[in-house]
Parts: sequence; structure tokens; C-alpha cells
Amino acid sequence: MDRIRRLIARRVAYERLPESTAEDADETRYTPRDQQSPFSRLQYSIFFLLGVSMLWAWNMFLAAAPYFYSRFESDDWTRLHYQPSILSVSTVTNLGTAYVLAKLQKNASYPWRVTLSLLMTCAVFSILAFSAVVMHDASPRVYFAFLMVMVFGASLATGINQNGVFAYVSSFGRQEYTQAIMGGQGVAGVLPCIAQIFSVLAVPSKGSEGKDDGPSMPHTTSSRSAFIYFLTSTGVSVIALLAFLYLLRHQPASRQKVLRENDETVTDEHEQAKTVSLWTLFVKLRFLVFAVFFCFMISMVFPVYTAEIQSVNDPTSSRIYDPSVFVPLALLVWNLGDLIGRLGVAIPGISLGEYPQMAAVVAIARMMFIPMYQLCNINGHGAVVKSDTFYFLVQLLFGVTNGYLGTSCMMGASHWVVADERAAAGGFMSLILVGGLAAGSLLSFFVASG
Repeated sequence: MDRIRRLIARRVAYERLPESTAEDADETRYTPRDQQSPFSRLQYSIFFLLGVSMLWAWNMFLAAAPYFYSRFESDDWTRLHYQPSILSVSTVTNLGTAYVLAKLQKNASYPWRVTLSLLMTCAVFSILAFSAVVMHDASPRVYFAFLMVMVFGASLATGINQNGVFAYVSSFGRQEYTQAIMGGQGVAGVLPCIAQIFSVLAVPSKGSEGKDDGPSMPHTTSSRSAFIYFLTSTGVSVIALLAFLYLLRHQPASRQKVLRENDETVTDEHEQAKTVSLWTLFVKLRFLVFAVFFCFMISMVFPVYTAEIQSVNDPTSSRIYDPSVFVPLALLVWNLGDLIGRLGVAIPGISLGEYPQMAAVVAIARMMFIPMYQLCNINGHGAVVKSDTFYFLVQLLFGVTNGYLGTSCMMGASHWVVADERAAAGGFMSLILVGGLAAGSLLSFFVASG
């Protein structure tokens, strides 16, 4: 019973004691709330938009699976491996970038990292949009190589963006702003799916002319749809960049004032930050680290299953059952659940950020969703549970638990470190998150092969 009480007991708020020394650095402590910046709805909205732009590129690649399938269907190897390759190149690049930047804390300019990453994203998706028109006759192997280069560039930008944004927002000391970023990421999962569905439905298929093309989209149709689809990512990045530059222009003066009021010895924001070893952060955040890593590792199986699971209904009976619409629709359901989970954490008292051990248990329990996917219609081989409703329900609940658990852990991290470790903790948690995605993407090869 004592263990159970310790598990669910709320930790008391940290207060800096006069006799505190460096020897106490390994103790788990809360950050005092009086060192938080005052809440601003404008800042919340900007961080929400930054969250949208952060994962927009990632979800664009996932939701565009039918288009990529149409480019690779004539080559068996690329058709089978393009999805795991996108996941692996993306997450490994993201992980390497996050690790290097997490180590480079001294004199780091996090606003510059955010700005650079958004400019890179604009360039990558502008190239992708025009390639849909210019390279529509390229061979599958040539386009596969081109796509991997684009995935690498987008992932490099995303890694820089995640490190910069999470480190920058952590320095505000407000959980609400971290939740805004995570909520924005949830929206980034929903909107690309909607854009993909409408971009396909907006252009008549050959099937409407009396021809049956199977699961793939017509080539000229998919090229026009992809051009519109990828170009929207450029627009999102431009809007996010302008909003962030506005924040930088109007925010620094007010933040400096708050910092001086909280600590008379602080005269410059960069002087407040300090270099913290990754091991020190791991020791303080070990349960949240495990929960975030395991949560996103397990979640990485869903893109592979989503690309392979087909409707149990006849695709010729309605266009919604065709993979070109059904796949992004399934992604939409998962991401709607993910968004619900991320936004739900904003309700006071339900976050697991203050109960790290329990968060770790919930992360392990999410493994039960994997055998549920095996009951669905994978690659048209038939389903044990012959119901699209069942499949969508699994997608929804898997998404809800991902958003809820991941956001809880990211929000709670800043309260288990002292004030001058917040920025480092934010960057470190983003590194762990990406590490979970990378591990899951490598495991996805086995899922795809199976």
C-alpha cells in the first residue's frame, strides 16, 4: 500500500532553499510557479501555429501514401519499401539532428534555429510541389531516390525546428504553451489528411469514365492533386514564420522584465541558461523519458498498417472505399483521436505529467492495439472482424492515447527541473520523442515485411 500511495501522491512544489548546493542537483524537484511568464493568448496562439508547422511536413508524407503508391506501383521493391523508407529516413535524420543540437547548448540561439527550419521547409515542399508536375514521367527508382532526398531535407528541418521550439517555449515556464505546441501538432495531423482527401475528390477519376483502375490514382490526376497538396505545406510554413518573427519582435522586452522581477541577479536571458548534461536530465526525468520513448515507438506501427489496411467493402461501390480516399480517411481518424488527446490534457488535473510512474505503465499498456490491427483487412487478404467501424474505432483510440500520454509527458518535464534547466530539458525531451519515432520506424520494416 505504501508503494501505491507513493506512486499516485502529488509531489510538492519545489522551493529554492538558501543552503541548496550543487550536490542537490540529482534530486527531483519542481520549478517554482512564480518564475513563470504571465499567460498570453497571443503567445499561446503563435505557439499553437508553430506546433502545426512542426509536424505538417511529417503528416504530409504519410497522407500522400496513395500518390506515392501510384508512382511506385510498377516496381515491386519500391512499392513494398517506400513507406518504411520514408519513416526510417525521416526519423533517423530527425534523431541525429535532435541529438547534435541537444548537445550544442552553449550560446545556442533557439529563435534562429526555428527561423532556419521554417525557411528550409518552405524550400523542400516548393520543390516537391513542382516535381509532381515536372517529374511525372520519371522512373520509380529515380523518383524514389529524389523522394528520399526530400524526406531527408524535410526531416532535417523538422529536427532543427523541434529542438528550437521546445527549448524556446520551455524558457517561458508555462505548461500551457507546451500544450499549445502539442495541440498544434495534432492539428497538423488532421489538416493534411483533409487536404489529401479533397485534392483527390476534386479531380474526377478515370473510374468515373467507366474504367476501373484498381487501388491507385490516375497518373495525371494524382500529379495535379499532389501539386496542390504539397504547395499547402509551403503556405503553412510561411504563415508560421511570419507569426514567429512577430513574436520575436514584440516579446523579448516583456520577457526580460519578468526575468528581472523573478531574479534580481539576472540581467540577460542568455545568462540565465546553463549547460546541463543529458545524463543529469535523464536521471531527473527517467520515467517521463521512458513513457515518451515507448509511446511514440509503439505509435509508429500505425502508419504501416494504415497504408496496408483496406476497406472490407467493395471499392467500386463508392469512391470512399477506394484506397486513394480510404487511406487518408483512416489517417484522419487516427489524427482526430490524437488531437482530442492533446487538447484534453489542457483540462486541469488530468495530465499524467505529475505522475511519471503511472505514465510509464500507460505507455506499456498501449501495446494491446497492435494485435487489434491484425484483425483488420490487411492488403485485402480478409478481416477477422469484418467491419470498417471496428478499424476506425481502433484508429481513434490509438490516436487518443498517443496524444494524451505524449502531451502529458512533454508538459510535465519542465516542472521536474530547476528554472535554469528548462530550455535544456525541453530540447532533451524533444530528442527522446524523436528517438522513440526512430526506433519505431526501424521496427516498421518488420511489420511491413510480415
